[in-house]
Amino acid sequence: MCGIFGTLNIGIADQAEEVFKGLFHRGPDEQGFVIKDNLELYHTRLAIQDLSKSGQQPMFHQHLSIVFNGEIYNHLELREKYNLYSESNSDTKTLLLLYELLGISMLEELDGMFAFALYDQRQHQLILARDRAGKKPLYVYNKGNALAFSSELNVLSQLFAPEVNYSSLAAYLYLGYHYRKATPYQRVTELQNGHYLKIDTQTTEQTIVKWFDIGACYLNKNKLSYADTLQELDERLQLVVKRRIETSDRDVGSFLSGGIDSGLITAIAAAHTRELKTFTVRVEGAYDESLLAEKVAKRYHTNHTVVDISFSDLQYDIEKILINYGEPFCDNSAIPSYYVAKAASEHITVVLNGDGADELFGGYRRYVPFKQFDFFKSGFITKVAARGLAGLLPIANEKKSNYNYIYRLLKLAGYSDILQQYSSASSDLLVGFESQFLIQPDLKDIRIDLTEINTMPLSSVNRLLLMDFQTILFSGLLPKIDIATMAHSLEARSPFLAKEILEFAPGLSDDLKVKGLSTKFILRDLAKKYLPAELIGQPKRGFEIPLKNWVNHNLKEIIADYVFSADALYPMFIRKKFIADLMNRRVSISEERRAKIIFNVFALEVWYKNVNKIRAASGILNPEAVQYAQK
Repeated sequence: MCGIFGTLNIGIADQAEEVFKGLFHRGPDEQGFVIKDNLELYHTRLAIQDLSKSGQQPMFHQHLSIVFNGEIYNHLELREKYNLYSESNSDTKTLLLLYELLGISMLEELDGMFAFALYDQRQHQLILARDRAGKKPLYVYNKGNALAFSSELNVLSQLFAPEVNYSSLAAYLYLGYHYRKATPYQRVTELQNGHYLKIDTQTTEQTIVKWFDIGACYLNKNKLSYADTLQELDERLQLVVKRRIETSDRDVGSFLSGGIDSGLITAIAAAHTRELKTFTVRVEGAYDESLLAEKVAKRYHTNHTVVDISFSDLQYDIEKILINYGEPFCDNSAIPSYYVAKAASEHITVVLNGDGADELFGGYRRYVPFKQFDFFKSGFITKVAARGLAGLLPIANEKKSNYNYIYRLLKLAGYSDILQQYSSASSDLLVGFESQFLIQPDLKDIRIDLTEINTMPLSSVNRLLLMDFQTILFSGLLPKIDIATMAHSLEARSPFLAKEILEFAPGLSDDLKVKGLSTKFILRDLAKKYLPAELIGQPKRGFEIPLKNWVNHNLKEIIADYVFSADALYPMFIRKKFIADLMNRRVSISEERRAKIIFNVFALEVWYKNVNKIRAASGILNPEAVQYAQK
């Protein structure tokens, strides 16, 4: 796991220390850079595989150079398959050898999480690529014939001061995340999962290619019997977990909640390492899953640690936690993720998690009604009736209650716009308050993508799963865990996002995902082989965050300071009176939703203040002040 950075037609070698400082937490072990023609490549290394000097980067092979962030878990298998040899055991070296043999089609062979920049000096070609799910981040800044890329936005912002993209920020406020390639800056985009960008370094012509499309995997229907399907899933999980244990020269641990996803990963991992270290979060005032997790830990004799989180220091840590993301980020589960990653990093460098299982196997409660009714294609009469009934009912205030569940379903069924429908189903942030926006959010891309998915020949459950994979998983959940772990130089590995699982799970029948009221049916069935019976029927909880309490108490003062500041940014996008009314409880809305919107605005303001602070400290007052130096 590492940090990568590079420039084309921009000379910043005299600012190398700023790059290394900005990405140091991603790679504290070694730092290096090289100038090749008009290209500069920078790397900060967190040594996981091949701890010797032969794993240093940038790495070279004949006319090829690379900076690589991530892990290729099947790289030794690929060396054997293609008869590749090198004295270095590094997976980065494997990439160079594979590219020399197969070209960029090598991507289809890789089981891994990665973002890399590979320069072919002979062809004058730079390739930027990301893995299938988008586990490892990569951002690209373009201006004229110049380009820069980085693992994190903060470095690009500090060095080049790109102008703020206001319509993109308005979209963030509406959605609660930056959708796919969008960022808070003009001229800066995120390279999407399953894509690579090919750049001619002489003409600077760019071509973007989608090399992996998970939508196509939904069309490849599983034809095995149930018994064979269950066995196939078991074997694939065994394979991918084993790879993620064996391709580390450091100890590997596991995040262990009281649920089946992390429980399955932990159970399988325990068979491939002598003393697995496991970590469970116990949140003050929330449901205590540590007792269930302890049952798994005892069964598999893990070295178990319970991380108690009291949030007593949250008011002092909150700005630091949010600033790490380099963009406004309002998923409040980033807070316990940060604390548990900090605790785990004191014991291990690599940790396994259960990310991706819910979005692939149907783990959220909202998938259950979609199994019975296609909310995205309900008729006019149904929508009118749902709107009318929802308008008569009292607002639901208890997040986990059955009443709230039914209330939200009625609200969902009443919307006619595909984006409103999806947002209501997934996050329900500012849906219904569109009239409060002063700058219209740039929602064209997400609306087009959701419409395209909704026309695919898939069941309503699979369409919702595909939407979640392409939106909240890529744009919210994966960045959350990447930044939370890398802030502490901790590498997180996600077996459910392995090549073999991504190609297999989408094609499973609906009944194997959602059956009756049971979510993740086939995973629960498989879990009977590995886990205590008490865990099998447990509902999806995730981190139970006391957000209402934070907004009303722990963070009340600091939120008010930001929201009522004379130089606040949000009044450019959304009516100031609306936010003031929210703060003073003058808007008819649930307490949970009120807290989410306020925290969303707060995250925007924390990001904006930090951007201005960094630029003032760097003396960058004019965003046009970047100096280009043709090599």
